[in-house]
Amino acid sequence: MSVKLFLGSIIVIVVLYTAPVIADYGLLALLPSFFGEMSKMNWQGQFNLDFFMFLLMSGSWIAWRNRFSPSGIGLGIGGVFLGAPYLSAYLLYLGQRHGWDFNKVFSQEI
Repeated sequence: MSVKLFLGSIIVIVVLYTAPVIADYGLLALLPSFFGEMSKMNWQGQFNLDFFMFLLMSGSWIAWRNRFSPSGIGLGIGGVFLGAPYLSAYLLYLGQRHGWDFNKVFSQEI
């Protein structure tokens, strides 16, 4: 499977799953539900904590890649709050911009 297809599939799958969840529960239910499970010290909370650490790493990498510039910090915050579809779109953009040279995609070359 190509990288483009993989990243595009992530975007489509997560968006298709998220749309009815937002329709049923609304956006305001996300944070209390997400962090509430962590406070219960159960397996769902453990998964949420682990996932949140991945989101923080994603956002930090995006900010680092953009040399922690104001726009880079903004992009990094997007990575934390918008998750896998956001990172997938960012990687698709970088791949296209750098001719799919992953040494450039994963470096600080802007």
